[in-house]
Amino acid sequence: MAETGEPFSCLNAVELFVDLSARDLAALDRASPPKRFGSGELVFSQSQPVSALFILKEGRIRIFRVAEDGKTLTIAILEPGAVFGEMLLVGQQMYDNYAEAIEDSVICQLSAADVEEHFLSNPKIAVKISRLLGEQVARLEERLTDMALRPLTARTASTLLKLADTAPRSRFSHARAVKLTHEQLAGLLGATREATSKTMADFAARGLIRQGRGRITIDDVDGLRRISRTTF
Repeated sequence: MAETGEPFSCLNAVELFVDLSARDLAALDRASPPKRFGSGELVFSQSQPVSALFILKEGRIRIFRVAEDGKTLTIAILEPGAVFGEMLLVGQQMYDNYAEAIEDSVICQLSAADVEEHFLSNPKIAVKISRLLGEQVARLEERLTDMALRPLTARTASTLLKLADTAPRSRFSHARAVKLTHEQLAGLLGATREATSKTMADFAARGLIRQGRGRITIDDVDGLRRISRTTF
C-alpha cells in the first residue's frame, strides 16, 4: 500500500461534497492523499480498525462480516464515488466489518478531525451524511429480510437488477453487464457458491442472462423483475 502521488482530487465527482467551497476541497485534498490497495488487500478489519472516512476513487471494495462459524456475509460491493468507513462522529460503526479491495483500487482517507471540521459544520453536508447512512442501514435491513423470507431465485434476480441499475450500458445494445463472480454474488446473497451457480445456470438457460469470466450480462430485465417478485 503506497501513496500514488497522482494529481487528481479524490473529492470531485462525489455528490456528497458538491456543497464544499473550493478552499475546503483543496484543504481536504491536501489532508487525504490517494493510496493504492491491491486486489485482495484489506482496507480495514476487526483486528485493524481505522477511525476514518474513506472515499473510493477507482476500483471496487467489498464490505463483509464473518460469522462465528466462519461464513462470510457481503454487506455491499462499492463502486467509485462511494463513501464508507468507521466514523463515530456521524454515527457509523463498522467494528464487526471488513473492507477488502476486490480489484486494484485507489482510496482517499479522511480523519475524524477533518470530517468534524469540514463536514459536520456544514448543515447541507451533515444532512447528506445522515441520509447516506440511513440508506445504508435500510439496504442492509432489506437484504437480511430477503435472506430470511424469500427464495434464492427471487433474491438472485433482485440483486442482479439492483447491480444492473448502476452498471454501464453496452455500446451495441441495451444489455447491462455486471462485473461479479459467482463467489462474490453468493456472498451478497448469503448463499453457497454451488447454489448460486445453479441458479445462474438456470437463468442463463432461460435467456435472462449471459455469463462470462467475472461478468454477468443482463438480457431480460422484465423476466428478472417477475422472478424477483416471487415469495415462495
